[in-house]
Amino acid sequence: MKTIYLPMSAEVIHYGHINVIKKAAKLGKVVVGLLTDSAISEFARIPHLTFEQRKNVVENIKGVDSVIEQKMSDAEENIRSLLPDYFVHGDVWRTGNTTNTRDKVVEIMNEIGGKLVEIPYTYGISSTILSETSKAFGTTPSVRMTMLRRLISSKPLITVNEVHNGLSGLITEHTVSERNNKQVEFDAMWSSSLTDSTAKGMPDIEAVDMTSRISSVNHIFEVTTKPMIFDADTGGKIEHFAFTVRSLERMGVSAVVIEDKVGLKKNSLFGNEVKQNQDSIEGFTEKIIAGKNSQVTDEFMIIARIESLILGAGMSDALKRAKSYIGAGADGIMIHSREKLPNEIFEFCEKYHKLSTTVPLMVVPSSFNTVTEQEWIDNGVSIVCYANHMLRAAYPAMLNVAKSILQNGRSHEAESKNMCMPIGEILDLIPGTR
Repeated sequence: MKTIYLPMSAEVIHYGHINVIKKAAKLGKVVVGLLTDSAISEFARIPHLTFEQRKNVVENIKGVDSVIEQKMSDAEENIRSLLPDYFVHGDVWRTGNTTNTRDKVVEIMNEIGGKLVEIPYTYGISSTILSETSKAFGTTPSVRMTMLRRLISSKPLITVNEVHNGLSGLITEHTVSERNNKQVEFDAMWSSSLTDSTAKGMPDIEAVDMTSRISSVNHIFEVTTKPMIFDADTGGKIEHFAFTVRSLERMGVSAVVIEDKVGLKKNSLFGNEVKQNQDSIEGFTEKIIAGKNSQVTDEFMIIARIESLILGAGMSDALKRAKSYIGAGADGIMIHSREKLPNEIFEFCEKYHKLSTTVPLMVVPSSFNTVTEQEWIDNGVSIVCYANHMLRAAYPAMLNVAKSILQNGRSHEAESKNMCMPIGEILDLIPGTR
């Protein structure tokens, strides 16, 4: 029999896919190249279903003889290995940003003596629309919680954006832009203690209790599906931190970040300008161990934030702490600095990756913000967090509108100078408004 190669993502299976499989099966033995999470992440959000779940679905479709991994969005590796007689694909890739991929397949198939067969698009059905519809129904705590680990294993860098209410969550959920001819979006959300407290008009000294913080997360989770990393400051007392971990895990939060300081919380960017005390290595490792022991699942992550560079304790201390925290079970390390230049962060990255054991590395480049995401990838960083920009952008916008109304005794100027977006655009962002 002839060998047929058919690439699929298979997050959502509809009758258009069945039609392609039926027609492919008439040509010979169908081998489906199922795209891994990593391959899909090159051009889209990774699917809610894991690779194994999608594989199980596709293997049970009539007409499919076998399923193999396709590790890149480009199928070249599998084509050269399998040497199929036919490469089958829907004809929708003739236009848009997939034309280059199509041209490469044509070239390789001609080279190996095979043929490209394109199946006409099945009108009235769209994987994209179906996927967006499924997102509108929301997600479950378990699916959301596991997504961060899947992202870290699938992408070279995870981008995380600060959210402090449902509206900022919706913006982070739906905003898409284009960079280097590819669509880009945020991978996850950051619940910041700074912005959550500031949005409530409270000081950033852990004055907002955990019940209120969790209530904010619930509001955000009601209208979003992306995973969240939660900023828990110092984590509080060891006994309290264990309860916090269970509460966050139960809600579907993917990870919690705790910093190795003790006493009244002060923002790290103040450095030694205000009195801040770093916890002992023994004391903080005990907190990490207690948090890990309190987990119910293996998916939840505890990320240890090292304050050594902030507080002037030095590079050696930071690396010593990283090694100890990893040994205690930390699932990630966050390194921070208040320097405008990234030199000491880059130095830490280089030395950190020489440790015998490492875990994903996270940075929050609020001060050293000239570094590009590609540079973070080059330095071995797995997670970059834009930790407070949404709230910082909202404040001056609201302040300017308030001043305009007071100065003019009416709101016309604020509207005419485009200080305010049309109310209809905001309402369109809110699910269920229309």
